[in-house]
Parts: sequence; C-alpha cells; structure tokens
Amino acid sequence: MYNERMYQLGSKRSSIREIFEYAKKRSAEIGAENVFDFSIGNPSVPAPNAVNEAICRIVRETDPVVLHGYTSAQGDKGVRDKIAANYTKRFGVELSGDDLYMTCGAAASLTITFSALANAGDEFIVFAPYFPEYKVFVETSGAKLIVLPSNESNMQPDFNALERAMNPNVKGLLINSPNNPSGAVYGVETMQKLAEVLARKSAEYGKPIYLISDEPYRELVYDKETVVPCPMAYYKNTIVCYSYSKSLSTPGERIGYVAVNPQAENARAVYAAVCGAGRALGYVCAPTLFQRMAAECDGMTSDLSVYKRNRDLLYKGLTDCGFTCIYPDGAFYLFLKAAEPDAAAFCERAKKYELLLVNGADFGYKGWVRIAYCVQTERIEKALPLFKKLAEEYGL
Repeated sequence: MYNERMYQLGSKRSSIREIFEYAKKRSAEIGAENVFDFSIGNPSVPAPNAVNEAICRIVRETDPVVLHGYTSAQGDKGVRDKIAANYTKRFGVELSGDDLYMTCGAAASLTITFSALANAGDEFIVFAPYFPEYKVFVETSGAKLIVLPSNESNMQPDFNALERAMNPNVKGLLINSPNNPSGAVYGVETMQKLAEVLARKSAEYGKPIYLISDEPYRELVYDKETVVPCPMAYYKNTIVCYSYSKSLSTPGERIGYVAVNPQAENARAVYAAVCGAGRALGYVCAPTLFQRMAAECDGMTSDLSVYKRNRDLLYKGLTDCGFTCIYPDGAFYLFLKAAEPDAAAFCERAKKYELLLVNGADFGYKGWVRIAYCVQTERIEKALPLFKKLAEEYGL
C-alpha cells in the first residue's frame, strides 16, 4: 500500500523538530518571552545587506523569462564558474564550474553524493556526535552508516577506532567541521591524519575511499587562531557538500552545491554520477534566482560577532555554574555534559525552567545535550539564571 520506511520517517518528526514544535505550543500558552528554545539551528542574525541588494538587482535587471526559467540541470554555467573561481582564490585548490553541481541546500548535496557513490554493501563512516539526518541519507542510498566515537575531551576523531573500522566495504568517510552539535573544528593536524589513513587504506584495498566534507558552517569560526582546513588541499578523493544557509543566514532559500575535486580518481565519472543522482532524485535546476544570488555573495557572511558574543557569554555562564562543556570553535552550537547519566531526564528537568535542549543521544553521543545559541543575545542573558538554578538542583 505504501513504503513502510517512508511512513515511519514521515509519521514522526526528528527530536529537534519535536522540541521546536513544543516550543511554539508552549510559547502560545505562557508567552514566547518565557520560553528559552535552544533546539534548532535557525540563524538569528539577518542576512548581509548584499543578499537583498543582489536579489533586487537581479530581479530588476534580468529578463524575467530567463530569471524564472530553467537553468542547466547542474546549474547555470556562469554561476558555477564564478563560485569555482572564488573557491580557487580562497582555498588554493584549482576548481572549475564543471566540477560543481548546484543543489537545494546541504541536504540535497549529501543525498545526491551518497546516491552517486553507494553500491549494495557499501559503508560510510562518521564520527559521533553527528547530525542525525546523516543516517537517513546514507540508508536511503542503500548503504550502511558506521558510527565511531570521538575523544570526549575535545570531540576530535578517535583514530584507533578508525583504523579498526576500516575494511574493503568502506566507500567513504563523512566529516562535518565545524561540527554540529559540538562546535569542534578539525584542524590541520587532524586533516593530515585523516588524509593519511584514507590514502593508505585506498592503496591497500585498490580502490578510492572518499572523504565527504559537509561544510554548511565553514565560515562560522570566531577566534583568529582557528583555521578550518580545506579538505581538497589534503586529500584528492574529496567531495565537498556546501550550503549558504548558515553563512548568509538564508536557510529558507535552499541553495548550495556539490564540488568534486578534479584531482580525484575518475573525477569525471564521479561528477557524472553526481549528475545522475541529481536526476534520479529530482534535484535538477536549483532555484535560478538564488543560484545567481549565491554567485554574487559567495564568501560573504552575516554578522558573526553576534554569534561570538553569544558563544562567549553562554560558555562562561555555564562553566561558571559548574557544567562541563566543549569549547565551540565554530558553528553556533554548544555541547554540554548532562549533570546525570540520563540526558533525557536532564532535558526533562530543564523543561521545568522552560529551557529546551536537545538530547545528545540523538547525535549518537549519550550523556550530553546540544544548545543552539543562534538566538537573540538577551535570550541567553535571561536564561543563564535559570541554568544556574538547574545546576544548583544537581549540587554543582
């Protein structure tokens, strides 16, 4: 009658969305000013002025038949060329427009990539904590997701676990840096180690193992010493999945891209498979207007100083209360260790103070919770006394 797996996915929202909906209901009952919703990564900082200016100019100056018409399936050639040229200038990796496939955001980029690569029996590795939808995306491609631990002190990869997990069925390693939910950044040393393992195992198995880099938070870093390495510069068999949702504060516009490193083995065939997956999944011709906007605004960001202020205020406030937290170098999430072994129970107790947090078990990491600090700064200021009361309940 219908696909049972799709029914299961559609009949129950993700836990993040469940809390988001609960927050709306609770706000209607007691007033939004009394509910502290830290559940969802919806940017609270407006898009840079350049975004609206570009949109208005494009609408004003472009033939409406062209603007509202189809582009090539993989995206407008001029758009792709411009973004690729900027990528080369920024990261020192030679990329052309023929290496890019424009998509409807990061989710489309990832599902296209997994479908382009996966065959029956393939495995993709990810380090926990990880964005929960990865499992949905990988399994929908027919592959299996293998979850490995990170080091609890800094949320960097456990390389011993990676060595043990490698086998001929591994098709790729998925990384997300800056990370959702921990805010951890994989630095140069980590990237070098990952590249070494993947290159060595690719040679051992006689086939490429792909590095899939999910990069919606690439520009969201707050300290001068924090460097987000370009994976393509370290490992040739890299595919980048990017979205403008976070950097430009445009999650509702659903625009991003897949970039295949032209130095990858059989790069043209991989790119053709990306195009084929886009076709099979119905992800052809991303929105024309927002393709053009992305090309105009590529590399820009919204006002990151707001997120930095929020990060610094929240981290200091929580650690002063006695909580253990991972210091977030990037993204706009903070990972907090629950004050009891059962993080679900901790989240329920937090609800007494109208603090809405997400259980880290949903990200594959038990005993922790995620706090999205992409909110108005005053919300954090008002929430900190409530976190203090919560800490006092646990005797911290």
